[in-house]
Amino acid sequence: MQREDRIPRVDWQAKVEALGFSFHSIDGIYWDERACYRFSSEEVDTMEAATAELQARCLEAAASVVAKGDYSRFAIPEAFHALIEASWKAQDPSLFGRFDLSWDGRGEPKLLEYNADTPTALLEASVVQWHWLQDSFPKDDQFNSIHEKLIERWKAMRGKLPADGVVHFACAEESEEDRGNLDYLRDTATQAGLDARAIGISDLGWNGRSFTDLEERPVAALFKLYPWEWLVREPFAQNLLARPMAMIEPAWKMLLSNKAILPVLWQMFPGHPNLLPASFDAGKFASDFVKKPLYSREGANVTIEVDGVKIEAPGEYGAEGFIYQSYHALPRFGGSYTVIGSWLIGDDPAGMGIREDDSPITKNTSRFLPHYFVT
Repeated sequence: MQREDRIPRVDWQAKVEALGFSFHSIDGIYWDERACYRFSSEEVDTMEAATAELQARCLEAAASVVAKGDYSRFAIPEAFHALIEASWKAQDPSLFGRFDLSWDGRGEPKLLEYNADTPTALLEASVVQWHWLQDSFPKDDQFNSIHEKLIERWKAMRGKLPADGVVHFACAEESEEDRGNLDYLRDTATQAGLDARAIGISDLGWNGRSFTDLEERPVAALFKLYPWEWLVREPFAQNLLARPMAMIEPAWKMLLSNKAILPVLWQMFPGHPNLLPASFDAGKFASDFVKKPLYSREGANVTIEVDGVKIEAPGEYGAEGFIYQSYHALPRFGGSYTVIGSWLIGDDPAGMGIREDDSPITKNTSRFLPHYFVT
């Protein structure tokens, strides 16, 4: 694993915008072609194996929580515990997820957290960096089958979706990044033969029997790039309890997208080479730990304490509680801290995206750099 300086393509802005990537320069530099990461095929194999292994262990952990009814640590409203259990037992299908990992190409990748419900940075990890590869390293390869696997996953999920193939897609309308990711996912669903229709979360109606869109048509299946922890606190949330529509991601993903899953994983698989020690107990780590809210996005309210020095990110999260994870230093390349996002489509490893920041806490503004590997 090496970081290589590059000269950006002269017309890169026009090229990425043609792919629907309009938010390439949010808050300054986001998509960053001034450097890239080079891997060996053996390193890609290691990343792929670790991703598959972590997904298997996470599914075991979810099964254990459901079997024991042990939801108390997750701060999920009690009324939704039965919904999670019903969703798990019905084997409601999952479309995707992203592990955030710390790895410098040596030893084993370490799990920092699992973005299991509303992972973003998808468009850039999929088609945008693939097109960069074709322009920059056409003879080499990339750990990236995200696009093809998304289309095949939609097809595989067809039996759990409405017979007419209509799926509504919703996100928080004010976020350009979320809208960009949602439009891309709608495109992959359309390529899979589905009728993918956009709707705002705030535009969902309820007619007493089913959710409806703005034209009063029933919403029988909803893909929501909108966190479950927000959804269950909406005024209409009680109407979800009767399972009136197929939900993507499914309700059981509330367990894996919650930071509480990290201590559960460590309790079940202590010493696992891809896991970091984690606990609900604030006193478990005397020093060198990371404090994370159960619910948090883009590094908000994360605190790192190392050698008595604290680094804190601001935010509005933490009311539901925190977990504590052993500190594991992020690798540094070119003076930046690096995190690898390893993607799953269904349960299959599908590719990766790399984020850099001047801070050890990865944020919404952290830069995205492309990668390739030599075959």
